[in-house]
Amino acid sequence: MALSYVARFAVSAAKLRQYLMRKLRERGWNGEGEPPVESLVSRFVEAGYVDDEAYARVKSGSLLRKGFGARRIAQALGEAGIAEDLREQTRPADAALRQSALRFARKRRLGPFGPPLTDRAAREKQIAALIRAGHPLDHARAMVNAPDQDQAELWAGMAEGDES
Repeated sequence: MALSYVARFAVSAAKLRQYLMRKLRERGWNGEGEPPVESLVSRFVEAGYVDDEAYARVKSGSLLRKGFGARRIAQALGEAGIAEDLREQTRPADAALRQSALRFARKRRLGPFGPPLTDRAAREKQIAALIRAGHPLDHARAMVNAPDQDQAELWAGMAEGDES
């Protein structure tokens, strides 16, 4: 059952552990003592069937392409049981996070990609949407306050430290 699961899905060691424990609860355990879940997970990690670092890179990249920010990515990796040091190691660069904010704004028609913002409440609502997606406040403001699409793309393409 575990082999079938890891063959079908990209999983972390913690997700595999959760899956096995859930299946054992649903179906029951007829063996002596505790089920050997930890040893099975360890064997899968040693064999390379489960790789938390690769999972973190793939999941992080997937969420970036969907337009999510660093906070949301870290939250998803934490829920998947990825260790804090590994989450920090796979944290996206600022340039990738800016591109992600641009992608999210385009997809949701925020800032210069949507209708003109006429009042403060609409602007704050768009900023809040970007923050809920995991983007920092300064990125959300920069995206929503961009005067046009070209300026938003220029901001997203800036390197770290080029704040102007």
